[in-house]
Amino acid sequence: QAQLVESGGGLVQPGVSLRLSCAASGFTLNYYTMSWFRQAPGKEREGVLCISSSGGISTYADSVKGRFTISRDNAKNTVYLQMNSLKPEDTAVYYCAADSYSICKKWGMDYWGKGTLVTVSS
Repeated sequence: QAQLVESGGGLVQPGVSLRLSCAASGFTLNYYTMSWFRQAPGKEREGVLCISSSGGISTYADSVKGRFTISRDNAKNTVYLQMNSLKPEDTAVYYCAADSYSICKKWGMDYWGKGTLVTVSS
């Protein structure tokens, strides 16, 4: 059974860094395009970053440019979201998603994780 499990969320102060992990099981992650989405309280879910199966990266959210990076470790079947210089507006539940399509897109994901909460507050 295919599964994605996010981890690494928590309560942090503004300005610090945090790395989220998304571990895949039941399927081989390196054949999938992987994306991070987030949903802030009272807002719609938005795409954050995507890394295609060939390693191409797409940034969906302008607000994270220069601060967030996405990477994948196919040997560990895991994708990461490195978040630096966190701001209160980054507070959200962060989800990872897997897409069997080879190019980044924000719809039609095959698998979703259940999310991990990131709260940025002083």
